[in-house]
Amino acid sequence: MSALVTRLREGLPGEAVLTDPDVTASYAHDMASFCPAGTPAVVVLPRTVEQVRHVLRTASELRVPVVPQGARTGLSGAANAVDGCVVLSLVRMDRILEIDPVNRVAVVEPGVVNADLSKAVAAHGLAYPPDPSSWEQCTIGGNIGTGSGGLCCVKYGVTAEYVLGLDVVLADGRLLSTGRRTAKGVAGYDLTRLFVGSEGTLGVVVRAVLALKPAPPRQLVLAAEFGSAGAAGAAVARVMAAGHTPSLLELMDATTIAAVNRLTKMGLPETTQALLLAAFDTADPAADLAAVGELCRAAGATEVVPADDEAESEMLLAARRAALPALEAVKGTTMIDDVCVPRSRLADMLDGVARIAEAHGLTIGVCAHAGDGNTHPTVCFDASDEDETRRARASFDEIMALGLELGGTITGEHGVGVLKRDWLARELGPVGLELQRSIRRTFDPLGILNPGKVL
Repeated sequence: MSALVTRLREGLPGEAVLTDPDVTASYAHDMASFCPAGTPAVVVLPRTVEQVRHVLRTASELRVPVVPQGARTGLSGAANAVDGCVVLSLVRMDRILEIDPVNRVAVVEPGVVNADLSKAVAAHGLAYPPDPSSWEQCTIGGNIGTGSGGLCCVKYGVTAEYVLGLDVVLADGRLLSTGRRTAKGVAGYDLTRLFVGSEGTLGVVVRAVLALKPAPPRQLVLAAEFGSAGAAGAAVARVMAAGHTPSLLELMDATTIAAVNRLTKMGLPETTQALLLAAFDTADPAADLAAVGELCRAAGATEVVPADDEAESEMLLAARRAALPALEAVKGTTMIDDVCVPRSRLADMLDGVARIAEAHGLTIGVCAHAGDGNTHPTVCFDASDEDETRRARASFDEIMALGLELGGTITGEHGVGVLKRDWLARELGPVGLELQRSIRRTFDPLGILNPGKVL
């Protein structure tokens, strides 16, 4: 360790190399509270591309593992330290380098916070649509690493659709540029897309060229109450089949609603079994909401209430964003599933989760990006109770198995990390798994980048 720290300090300022065990321990894990994490040897906080290159060259020469990190808001353990590693925190590389309204691109460093970028481009009449629930804390580098989504993905798509080009430091310290900043471009293999969602296992993103959109009109939100989560899922199917493109279509079940009320005192309706939120940012959102309201009633909605104004709409969206923190507060520990199924199977997924919760005697709240079929069943349990912990693990696995059975995937936006490594093998199959491992070895032959994650 002494040689490692000495070498790192040769290319980094003293304050950028942290070795105090009490300090480095605070960088050991992300927000996935039930994933193992090791003890880092050192934490480094570079500010420049050359400093990142120095870290990777040093780690490569000394055969030391490197774990890249952003704001550590991830939910799969992808940013968790391994014993003896260099934690490479990129939060100080937080500059917005360029906003180009003509070409509708932004060039940013990885530590830029999602919400800060959104505010900066809004001043130019533009928008960066991907908006994870943690958008006020999470960084662009972390969003790219996990291929994150958000509430508006049903209309505007996910992070991968907005990353045009990247500068990436490879495991041996070489700097690779991928992609483009033009509206079109198909030269060579799409290495940019390969890095999106790779969770720091192929290289370290140090700069990103991101596509922007014209800022949409302010959206209005409708809340529809249902007697069952399955009925709400059926309403989603009707809305999408009718050709509507809401800017948001989100769901919270009764367990989640109650948890949000306890945490925020918002007074959401607890007499309902599911609350569906639909939003439109069109020229006439009221007319669109009225049409969706009729479809919800036809699917069995007991109450349909359009928001009166933007303030009420924002309150409803704030309630949805509070869902995961609220469920975490129920029993102190959660296992958050991230299963995405075809929209046509959403009702089956929701009903299946309810059966799993009942069979195991557990509290499992479900919130979902319903318009994408991306569900977040959240198992709430007491980690000090051995039997409840065992049942939580079993239910988590059954939920992922259900998602695959319904034609879905084990993760729609949170990534694999530590949490879902075993399940990834089941989804990919042996041929797919071997090809992905070969790709990883090509980029990182020594296996120092984020070992133990994804594959």
